[in-house]
Amino acid sequence: MSSVLSFHDATLELIAVLENQQLDRDTKISGIQTLLEKRQQAMANMAPPYSDAEKELGAKLLQLNEKATQLMKREKLFIQKDIKDLSIKKESSNKYINPYQSMATDGMFYDKRK
Repeated sequence: MSSVLSFHDATLELIAVLENQQLDRDTKISGIQTLLEKRQQAMANMAPPYSDAEKELGAKLLQLNEKATQLMKREKLFIQKDIKDLSIKKESSNKYINPYQSMATDGMFYDKRK
C-alpha cells in the first residue's frame, strides 16, 4: 500500500470519526489522536515521484483535508463552549456559597498614626 493511499484512508477514517455524533467525547478524542498519528506517519513516508493515480488521489486529499479541518474546528468550538459553560457554572456556584467575596472595598480609610 502506498503512503498516499494510507494517508487517504486515514483521512477518511478521521472524517468518519469526527462526523459520528453517537461517540462520547473521550473515545472520539482518542480516536482522533490515533488517526492523526497514523496520518503523520503516512505523510512522513511520502516521497516523489508520484504515479498518475497518486496525483489524482492527492487532488482529492486537498478537499478531504479541508473538510477534516472544518470538522476539527467545529469540535474545538464545542469543547471551548463546554469549558466556558463550566467556568461560568463554577463561578456562579462560588458566588452562591460566599456572596460577599467579590465585593469591592470603596472608601477605605487609612490611619496615618501608629
